[in-house]
Amino acid sequence: MEKKYLIIGGVAGGAGTAARLRRRDEKAQIIMFERGEYISYANCGLPYYAGNVITERSRLFVMTPDKFMESLNVEARIQSEVVRIDREAKTIHVKDLKRNTEYDERYDVLILSPGASPVKPPIPGIEHPAIMSLRSVSDIDSIKEKVDSPATKRAVVVGGGFIGIEMAENLKERGLQVSVVEALDQVMNIIDYDMAAEVQQHLRAKGINLFLKDGVASFEHHGSLVSVRLQSGTLIDADLVILSIGVRPDTAFLKDSGIELAKNGAIKVDEYFTTNDKDIRAVGDAIVFESPLSGSPVTIPLAGPANKQARLCADNIVDGNKKPYTGIIGTSIAKIFDLTVASTGLTEKGLKAASLPYRCAITHVGNHAGYYPNVRQLSLKVLYHPETGKIWGGQSVGYGGVDKRIDIISAFIGKDGTVYDLAEFEQAYAPPFSSAKDPVNMVGFIAVNVLEGMSDTISWDEAEEARKNGTFMLDVRSEEEFELGAIEGAVNIPNIDLRDRLKEVPKDRDIILNCAMGLRGYFAERILRQNGFTRVRNLTGGFKTYDSAMRERELLEHKTVLNIKEESARIDNLNEDGSFRRRTENKIFKVDACGLQCPGPIIRLKKEMDKLEEGDRIIIKASDPGFGVDVQSWSKLTGNNLVSVTTTEGVIEAVVEKGNANICSMPDSAGEKPAICAPDNGATMVVFSNDLDKALASFVLANGAAASGKQVTMFFTFWGLSVLRKKNAPPVKKDFMGKMFSSMLPKGMDELGLSSMNMGGLGAKMMKGRMKKKHVDQVTQMFEDAIQSGVRMVACQMSMDIMGITKEELLDGVEVGGVATYMGAASESKVNLFI
Repeated sequence: MEKKYLIIGGVAGGAGTAARLRRRDEKAQIIMFERGEYISYANCGLPYYAGNVITERSRLFVMTPDKFMESLNVEARIQSEVVRIDREAKTIHVKDLKRNTEYDERYDVLILSPGASPVKPPIPGIEHPAIMSLRSVSDIDSIKEKVDSPATKRAVVVGGGFIGIEMAENLKERGLQVSVVEALDQVMNIIDYDMAAEVQQHLRAKGINLFLKDGVASFEHHGSLVSVRLQSGTLIDADLVILSIGVRPDTAFLKDSGIELAKNGAIKVDEYFTTNDKDIRAVGDAIVFESPLSGSPVTIPLAGPANKQARLCADNIVDGNKKPYTGIIGTSIAKIFDLTVASTGLTEKGLKAASLPYRCAITHVGNHAGYYPNVRQLSLKVLYHPETGKIWGGQSVGYGGVDKRIDIISAFIGKDGTVYDLAEFEQAYAPPFSSAKDPVNMVGFIAVNVLEGMSDTISWDEAEEARKNGTFMLDVRSEEEFELGAIEGAVNIPNIDLRDRLKEVPKDRDIILNCAMGLRGYFAERILRQNGFTRVRNLTGGFKTYDSAMRERELLEHKTVLNIKEESARIDNLNEDGSFRRRTENKIFKVDACGLQCPGPIIRLKKEMDKLEEGDRIIIKASDPGFGVDVQSWSKLTGNNLVSVTTTEGVIEAVVEKGNANICSMPDSAGEKPAICAPDNGATMVVFSNDLDKALASFVLANGAAASGKQVTMFFTFWGLSVLRKKNAPPVKKDFMGKMFSSMLPKGMDELGLSSMNMGGLGAKMMKGRMKKKHVDQVTQMFEDAIQSGVRMVACQMSMDIMGITKEELLDGVEVGGVATYMGAASESKVNLFI
């Protein structure tokens, strides 16, 4: 007898179950009911459609009702809402939203996959039309329409989880000013505070405003504008608000069905996805099931598990409960600008809530062999049982290789693996892909050393409490590293000197060791332990973890003091133990660019950098607010290594290391090269105007481009020739029209007027005075800087002939050329501007 399967809900759980049922039972009648217009779409891709990363809306749709019927002979009824279930009659009551009719449909087996709906708390003012949630295609259509409007300039994202942060990134990439409001003390609650600290610093470096541990009190309406008032009293104006507070199981229609629900509304199921009714099963975001790690019931809305549940559920329906489900450990990943963030299993918060004992191992290493070019920073954390070594969870944040490390740890957790498995794990190794000792091995080594009594680690927060209580803090990094930042009160004895300086270390006090990331700390710990020191612990994750977390704690406690730091993605400059790689006897130089306005700090940085050797470092301070972003772009463009950027009370400090001067001549197999290596790395500007403000803009852009390593050509034509004239040019013989035209043009930069508000020259004088007060170079100085930076100045010969200007009247360093000169330069340029 043919079976009749009814499925409530599409997308991953419902559509997946329908597809698997058809492959297992060709004769069955299968009908799927979906309240929305789409049965199967890429809901995880919705934020990227808003950000124009996915440009074609049609790419979001995995399957349509017609294709479902054609390929699987499954009937998909869209815009059909199931409003109740009659378990005794084995029927569902359906409301056809399109035709506005209602009917009953009988089933033999009913599969529930209603998914989850966004949480929308009763906050005053939350009904404003500019406040939106993201869960469906119709949601993203509304959001994208709003973002596409030129009037939308500012956005507030309420909630710092996966969807919230992904939306923040995509809105920022669309050019909006973005703020993220999170009631917790961190974003990305699926990772621990020390790992989230790296994410938060990256978000701030990308221009995202973070308001942490500060929930929304109300939304205030001002026409199309919404003002978001926080619990602290802070007011944030927005043209668009995205609610991303979380989701809850969409199971209101089951309230009177007798189906057992958890407190959060999730559907209770057994290991075969059967509810308390043997003919009703459930899968996906709306079910609750016992965690294989904590033993507690959990609801985890993820697409991957929903698809796998659908497959198992269909098999158990057809075969009769032969494949039990073991539960979900919660493995997830997200792209956040340049970072990748991933986690699997339990976090420290989850372990504490479940009262499970644990220890952690953290390392900061490269995503592949350190000697292979373009190695990227990777932080990896593992939580494990302090006696058995059972792996509880793993987290990773980095610029490359994050996904495969978390997938490996997830696989071991799923097989009840231990840290011994991580230490012994055999990876596919070649320099471009990994290290001989993979990061997964490294965290395994750290944990195994602890389990076998070779080491005793301590976390960053425990170390801070111990420091406050008088523990002796011993920093075993080099003096150079120590000078760049250290734990308050720490004593510096480099690990290579420790054997000769043991008398300086007290035996009657608790000792906490730290290096950059933990390896040298372990070496020092072994030296001390074998010399009679017993009260010794090593800071896991080293100074990097401690410093990152403590900066975020300081920001949270003193919100008026801005102190931002973001490490460079590239770590070519570091050895595997976190120490500086020394190609020669590297030096550190300090540059004070405070007071200089854009592009002054960048020009100063380039001039000083050109004097250095590979591996030398510059510590540059600047007060120009844009320098923090500019120095990141400049370093990436020029192939230099940005070690860190910090902002303290308005002063930005960047540490930049001189890169490989021969990088452009290296083979392409060596990895990604900076923009200066591109054959079309030039920048060309046609200067047509003789207005002072436009001349200023021209030289600002030219100097900035030259400082970024570009070959810059400025082509002056017609009125723009005035910029190049000497103030006291020698007398030159000209015809009548030549004399007339040249006499009407300004004689050099000092006589240029403003394009607006010139007021007979008064506006230009006011502008020059304002520039002087703001420490902005005058246009004459900008010209000199451009010449010294190698900017090519070309005067158009044809325009000179018409305007009555001769070569003798032009400033030194200017050449004369024609259209071919300009076209030759433009053909080698990605940037061509007309000013």
